[in-house]
Parts: sequence; structure tokens; C-alpha cells
Amino acid sequence: YRPEHTFGSYQLALDLGADVVEAGDLVPTKDGHLVCRHEPEIGGTTDVSAHPEFADRKTTKTLDGIPTTGWFTEDFTLAELKTLRAVERIPANRPHNTLYNGRWEIPTFEEVLHWQDEQTRKRGKQVWIYPETKHPTYFRALGLGLEERLATVLRKHGKDKKNSPVIIQSFEPTSIQRLDKLVD
Repeated sequence: YRPEHTFGSYQLALDLGADVVEAGDLVPTKDGHLVCRHEPEIGGTTDVSAHPEFADRKTTKTLDGIPTTGWFTEDFTLAELKTLRAVERIPANRPHNTLYNGRWEIPTFEEVLHWQDEQTRKRGKQVWIYPETKHPTYFRALGLGLEERLATVLRKHGKDKKNSPVIIQSFEPTSIQRLDKLVD
């Protein structure tokens, strides 16, 4: 329906009746902000390849034991990522989504929390979000641990309690165990 991890896709999910939105596969920027992308490699989900000023950032890194070539969030500041626009990740499978390429920037997790509050007020019922820490071991090795950043943002927005409208997921159990020690 829309390029993933954009306010357009989140909004449409609510408009179609969702109560919970997977708003945020979380990856960090070079300057430590959490942004919402399916993976740290953003060549397939943004227009970064159309930005000659970032051509030299294309590189190969190993994620989960697999060499991956492209552009990675951890090599960009938030200000640099905000110059990019989201595009459909799988255009062959979802060609209609490409009609919306370029309409939205990459959201930060903080922006998602503000959006969640705004939508809850507008709708008169609680909107829940379901963020996921992506590749936490990889980022911890780079000095960009996700859990501490996520806990800090949740605390700042008063969403670090057991009854908060946030369900955190991860494919790495140690990430959830670490978060359990950082938030209520």
C-alpha cells in the first residue's frame, strides 16, 4: 500500500483499522539517533543511490554472517538521512507502492512516539506501537547499542512502564533481556 516504515504506511494502517502498528524496526544513525528502517542497509528503501554526495559511502559490511553491499544508517548523521526519501523495497511484488516513492522521509523513533500520542488523542483510543531492535549485537560491537538508546527515548516520553502502549520485539533474546533491566 505504501513504502514501509513511513508515516504514510503507519497512517494507512490505522485508517484501515489497525490497533497496533509495527512502527519501527529500529537502527541507529552515526550520531546515535534511532530511525525506522527494515534493515541498516538503506539502498533498497531510500533514494540514497540518487544522491551523488553519498556515493562514496557505499560499502560492504557483514550482517549476520552475510556480506551486504550498500549504504548503512550507521554511516550517516540524522541530518544526512533526513535528506533522503523512502521508496518501495520490493517493487516487483508491490508495484502500486512505487506511486508513493519519494513522499516521506525516514522517521525517527521519537517522531513515531509523537505521532502515536497525536493519533491516540485524535482517535480517542490508545494506539499501540510494536518496535523491533534490528541487529543489536552488530550495533553493540560498533558502540551504537540499541537498548540504552531505546530505553532513554522511552523514558523521555513516559513510555518505559509495563503498562505503556509499546510492545518491544527482537530476534535476539539478549536484546530483550538487556531492555528488561533498563525499563520497567
